[in-house]
Amino acid sequence: MTQQAAIVTGASRGIGRAIAARLAKDGFAVVVNYAGSTADAEEAVRQISAGGGEARAIRADVSSPDDMRHLFDEAEKAFGGVDVLVNNAGVMKLAPIAQTDDATFDETVAINLKGVFNGLREAARRLRDGGRIVSFSSSVVGLYQPSYGAYAATKAAVEAMTHILAKELGPRKITVNAIAPGPVATELFFNGKDETTIERIRQMHPLGRLGEVEDIAPVVSFLVGPQAGWINGQIIRVNGGLV
Repeated sequence: MTQQAAIVTGASRGIGRAIAARLAKDGFAVVVNYAGSTADAEEAVRQISAGGGEARAIRADVSSPDDMRHLFDEAEKAFGGVDVLVNNAGVMKLAPIAQTDDATFDETVAINLKGVFNGLREAARRLRDGGRIVSFSSSVVGLYQPSYGAYAATKAAVEAMTHILAKELGPRKITVNAIAPGPVATELFFNGKDETTIERIRQMHPLGRLGEVEDIAPVVSFLVGPQAGWINGQIIRVNGGLV
């Protein structure tokens, strides 16, 4: 069989890096997409290569349609085609709606919503038949917590597009699902929170802890694997029981 290839956006650190490493371990050739730190992305590739996997770092701003096309172009040149897209890249800047400025709102929409849309559109055109798409929502959708207005709105839109694209791509046997994690102990989560807030969120969970990246990557691995072919159009809330 031809080796399958996966694109993971925002894969230079955090959840994305863990997903890229797991998919490489599963046998995928992996595109480590990044927008910021080249050093972080290259380190992710080195770690994958040291474990016997195959990976390539490709810089692209997911909010740019041209960059997204370039990302797929480079993946196809490197690996002959693309079978999996994991829409992981995202930002989270929290503020009450009344205090959310235009720049924060526009950035949140550009990356969390338009960035995912750009990925879904390109994947719908270019994934090989039988492929897999996994996007990232959040368990804050449905919790309706203060200060999460813009962020939760973009993630709710991701869930809507997931349901719709699953129906559109069904005839090509491409499944489309989303994962909605609870709070995960990454830089994205910790940024801007004091220890009191972090402990309060930790205690909200029935299991009494924050999620770890190792809690998320295996779920992505399952959804893009051969045993998940009958799971389509679903939102998987990987959150330790936080509802």
